[in-house]
Amino acid sequence: MTDTRTLIDNDRRHVFHASTHLRDHAHGDAPGRIITGGKGISIVDRDGREMIDAFAGLYCVNIGYGRTEIADAIYAQAKELAYYHTYVGHSNEPLIALSERIARLAGNGLNKVYYGLSGSDANETQIKLVRYYHNVTGQPKKKKIIARQRGYHGSSIAAGSLTGLPAFHQHFDLPIEGILHTKAPYYYRRERGDMSEREFSVYCAEQLEALIQREGPETIGAFIGEPVLGTGGIIPPPAGYWEAIQAVLKRHDILLIADEVVSGFGRLGSDFGFQHYGIEPDLVTIAKGLTSAYQPLSGVIVGERVWKALEDGTGEYGPIGHGWTYSGHPLGAAAAMANLDIIERENLVGNAAETGAYFNAQLKKTFSEHPLVGDVRGEGLMAALEFAPEKGEYTPFDPSLKVGARVAAAALEENLIARAMPNGDILGFAPPLVIDRSQVDEVIARAKRAVDRVTDELTREKAL
Repeated sequence: MTDTRTLIDNDRRHVFHASTHLRDHAHGDAPGRIITGGKGISIVDRDGREMIDAFAGLYCVNIGYGRTEIADAIYAQAKELAYYHTYVGHSNEPLIALSERIARLAGNGLNKVYYGLSGSDANETQIKLVRYYHNVTGQPKKKKIIARQRGYHGSSIAAGSLTGLPAFHQHFDLPIEGILHTKAPYYYRRERGDMSEREFSVYCAEQLEALIQREGPETIGAFIGEPVLGTGGIIPPPAGYWEAIQAVLKRHDILLIADEVVSGFGRLGSDFGFQHYGIEPDLVTIAKGLTSAYQPLSGVIVGERVWKALEDGTGEYGPIGHGWTYSGHPLGAAAAMANLDIIERENLVGNAAETGAYFNAQLKKTFSEHPLVGDVRGEGLMAALEFAPEKGEYTPFDPSLKVGARVAAAALEENLIARAMPNGDILGFAPPLVIDRSQVDEVIARAKRAVDRVTDELTREKAL
């Protein structure tokens, strides 16, 4: 058997890793780790080290690790039909059942699903649908799409342009033309400390309105937003935010895309985030929790308004010119059906609501008065600690201190995986939806030891 050191050396020579300091990794200056298994909320590496994964991979392993039901479903489907395309009306049984099930969960006239493999490609599809919709409805100037600063919608060329984080734009010549960004609903970092949440929400809507007026309402085709900002810092919307934003969009006949890649299928304690916040989307992006990452699968759920335009367009211009080789892959659909069975049978949406409320309450109890923590926030089983040198109005640490990354590294020494979020000193949590209260207590205890350790270091460095 090949030893771990040799495997990691081979990895450094041949594997191009996502979101990695490539030089440090290739030359052995950054750690490598080979994951071999997992069960429940924990993973195990090749050296036998067990770690609590309090970020569910990348917010995606909702049902936890080691669920053999999914493997069995994939195997059974592979023996029957491993692949056939979905072009020109071809389909397969698990795909039909899955599409009917998604439509039932979504409701609100969201009845059709187009499939891909990742959130990025699903948002590429969204961009094409926005353009197609406005072309066939006689509004060819309405092509610009407004996303938000700190939003995350993928890392491809177009979906990466929708993303509002500088690291995904730098040196890639992004964003592309036609993608705009408006203010993030980031109440902790609001301009004026005397604003209430609702006042800040009105301010965000006013900023959106001002952007639309500058660009020309006749040029704005769609607005895309995550119900809760994810990679941008795990930021729940302030009170009244989505109500205020939707009023602006309706006034200017702008399509609304709800990016549910993270929040869909239970993470907020609701089937979908748009249901959680009273959002009325025209289009919905799904991925991650659809299969709990046991197979790559994503989707675009299309509402009646857009679907009618698609039908009318193909009636006049012929078949729609969009397709992926693996769209509607039967193995992905089989995995998704088994995943949704588990979510329903074990009431994981309810657990996300109840245990998530406990998780957020315990985070606040433990960290609200901690000298290193400026903000504690979350919704369902999504939460974050934001670190700051002072309480009260937001004041950042010197970026060179890398406080968020240091806390994440200290947590890993405690065998706890929590994520250092980009563009700020923020530690994020998004554990599998199977987590229970005793496991929440253990996550928080390990996080507390990590935060305390970095606090002591910063105090000695006279940085706190």
